[in-house]
Amino acid sequence: VIGASGAGKTTLCSLLARFQDPDAGSILLDGIDLRDLELDSFRSLLGIVEQEVFLFDGTIGENIAFGRREATAEAIREAAAAANALEFIEATPAGFDSLIGERGVRLSGGQRQQVAVGRALMTQPRILMLDEPTAGVSPIVMDELFDRIIQVAQTGIAILMVEQNAKQALNIADKGFVLVQGRNAYTDTGAALLADPEVRRAFLGG
Repeated sequence: VIGASGAGKTTLCSLLARFQDPDAGSILLDGIDLRDLELDSFRSLLGIVEQEVFLFDGTIGENIAFGRREATAEAIREAAAAANALEFIEATPAGFDSLIGERGVRLSGGQRQQVAVGRALMTQPRILMLDEPTAGVSPIVMDELFDRIIQVAQTGIAILMVEQNAKQALNIADKGFVLVQGRNAYTDTGAALLADPEVRRAFLGG
């Protein structure tokens, strides 16, 4: 999902995450209104990684396990593997037990995103929603994050990504949506939107 600033991308994420209620209409997934679901059922459908990643002052493993009752060490490791986070976690002095934050190791922006994705995958959701995952990261880290997003998608999890880097996002997207003033103005494959002269002129710099 791409669009200019103020087009409604953040509002869309807030509605899907149930941080806000729509004024009208419904939010359906396979005919089920997300607003009617209990929290546990909702989490099993939609995993959410917000634009600003918040990690608490604990271990890497605790941050990944957050939000899932009775999370086993095996489940935490599986979620980390699905988020392609194992390599850097195992490279830290104490692995999953490494303290992060003020009392321990400092994680880079890309590593924080990987931990957040692992946390969202703990409930094995059908859809993973990413709200501008590359915001504020370097171009090198951005390329790495896109590679990891592709790898997560290859596991069979559908990904809904709102992204400010439109060209890169459409380049890896099966389907793209372009928001204009709160409305979906264009829908097509990522490749088709990249080739659309109107989309290129208005949103991709010509």
